[in-house]
This record gives sequence, C-alpha cells and structure tokens, in this order.
Amino acid sequence: MAELTFHLADFDGPLELLLALVQAHKMDLHNIPILDLIDQYTAVVAGAREPDVASSFIEMAARLVEMKSWLLLPRSQEAEQMKQELTGRLIEYDRCRRLAAQLGARAKAVTVYVRAPARLETDPRYPLHHAAQVLADCWQAMAGRARPRPVGQERFEPLVAAPFVSVESRVIHVLRSLARGQVSRLDQLFSPDQEVSATVATFLAVLELVRAGRLEIAGDGGLTVRRGRLARPAEQKEGDDGGN
Repeated sequence: MAELTFHLADFDGPLELLLALVQAHKMDLHNIPILDLIDQYTAVVAGAREPDVASSFIEMAARLVEMKSWLLLPRSQEAEQMKQELTGRLIEYDRCRRLAAQLGARAKAVTVYVRAPARLETDPRYPLHHAAQVLADCWQAMAGRARPRPVGQERFEPLVAAPFVSVESRVIHVLRSLARGQVSRLDQLFSPDQEVSATVATFLAVLELVRAGRLEIAGDGGLTVRRGRLARPAEQKEGDDGGN
C-alpha cells in the first residue's frame, strides 16, 4: 500500500488535516483510534517540506504528544477527557465544513446579475461668476496681504471711559441701602442698567460682607444685617426725621 503524502499548505488548519487523515484511513469519527491518529499527524508535521510551518499545526502536534503521554498511562482520566474534547472538536468541525459546502453549492445555483457602476458626468469648472476686484480682494486676504481696516476711537471708548468702581465703595453702598430700607433682597442690589464694573464690585462687596459675618443671605435671597454698629445709620436717620 502506497504511503499517503500530505502538504500542510493544502489545509486551512490542523483540524482539517486531522479530518483528512481520518477519512484517508477510513476511521470512524465517533470511535477514533487516537494513538494511530496522533502518530500519523505528528509524522506529517515532522516530514513537512514547507519552509514555514504554521504555528497552529505545531501547537496541535504538541497537544497530541501530551495526549499520547497520558494515554499510555493505565486508567488515566485526564487522557479520556482530552480524547473526548478532541473527538468533539473534530465532529463539530466536520459538521460545519459540510454545512459550508451545502451553502456554497446553493449560492452557485443562484444567478446573480451585476452591472458596472454608473459613471456620473461632472464638470470640474467653477460654475459661478465674480467680478475681478472681488477675486483680487479674496486672494489678498488669503495670502495675508489684505490691508488692515482702521480701528476707530469708538471701539476703545467703552474700555477707556468706563468708570472705576472700588469694592470698598460698594460695601458702603450695600450697608447704607440695607440700613435705610432701600433694599431687602439680593437681586435688588444689581441692575441691568449699571456698568459691568459696578456689578462686579457689588458682587465682591457682598462676598466680603458675608465672609466677615456682617451679612446673611437667606434661601429666598433675603438679606439680613447683623446687629451692632450697622444699625446706627438707621437710628441716626430716625433721629433726623424726628428733629425735622
């Protein structure tokens, strides 16, 4: 009987090579003589003439050699488990390969019509028209040679002419407003018509008073001044009103 020759390049992986050996030697897939299959597989891998043997074939050969060492031991549960796992993988791989062959045959029986993609006629020319001066201005702007526009004094006027408001002056303003009863809530200290500097200074003044413990802000925004010297301006006002 002539010896069979297998080339690893003809197989997609080690499981396919194992199935080829099972079929070539007419083995029962559900009752494989594992020792014979291991010897045949290792012989094929060892005698491979391919310069670069895939690592998956070498890894399977190492696993099979380990399995053979366990099989040589009497009543080895580890060997039986490894044998069942290998047999199950071969049966599953064989079923998947048969199913893939059936699906491939069905796909070949179906007629598929494919046409070449349609070619769209396009015009690379720019469709719009512009005046020559507009194009020249755009080119100068893109090249960074556009003339800078003069900046008028009115742009700096709000920054230069803005009044300076100190935090100390707003502290006095807040205390006087509270003492005279002009304000009783936090939102009454701010107005959309006042300068930004005044708004910022008022906010910082309120924070300073709260930090010093001289002002309390309720959850609804109500303001309360602690008793002490803060009540004297109100008392002085009442005395002035009584004298008048």
